[in-house]
Amino acid sequence: MWLYLAVLVGLYYLLRWYRERQVVSLLQDKFVFITGCDSGFGNLLARQLHLRGLRVLDACLTVQGAEQLKGQTSDRLETVILDVTKTESITAATKWVKEHARDRGVWGLVNKADISMPTAPSEWLTEQNFMKILDVNLLGVIEVTLSLLPLVRKARGRDVNISSVGPGVSLWWELLHVQVQC
Repeated sequence: MWLYLAVLVGLYYLLRWYRERQVVSLLQDKFVFITGCDSGFGNLLARQLHLRGLRVLDACLTVQGAEQLKGQTSDRLETVILDVTKTESITAATKWVKEHARDRGVWGLVNKADISMPTAPSEWLTEQNFMKILDVNLLGVIEVTLSLLPLVRKARGRDVNISSVGPGVSLWWELLHVQVQC
C-alpha cells in the first residue's frame, strides 16, 4: 500500500516538474486579442505582452486611447476601435482580427473591457445604471467570446475574462505597476 502511494506521489511530482519546465516557443508568431486597452490593466497587459514578443491585437473604445497605446509600442501591436455593447462593432472587430491573424488563429483572448458601478447608495441608481454594467461586463464578454471562439480554437488558445469588482480597481493596478518599476 505504501509503495503504491509513494509511486503515485513520485509520478505527481515528476509530472509537475515536467510541466514547469515547458516553455512556449515562437511567441512572435502568436496573436493575442485584448479588449479594453484604453487604460488600466488592459493597457498594461497589452504593453507587457508586446514587450515579451507576442503579436498583440488591441481593442480600444476611443481613438485617443488607441493612438496613445500605438505610440508607445512597435508594429507588432495593432489597435482597433471596439464598443462591446454594439453587435456591429464586434462583427467588424472580429473581421479585423481574422484579417490580421489569418490562418494562425488567436492564441489568447483577454476580455478586459468593463465598467464599474457608480459609487452611490442603490436607491440613487436607476435601472439604466445596472443595465449598462450588464451590457458591458456580461453580455459584451459573451458576444466577443462567441464571435472569436473559432479563431481561439484554431490556435488551441485560451480565453481569459477579467472584470472590475469596484471603482478604482484599474487605478490600483496602475499604482502597483508604478511601485514595481521604481
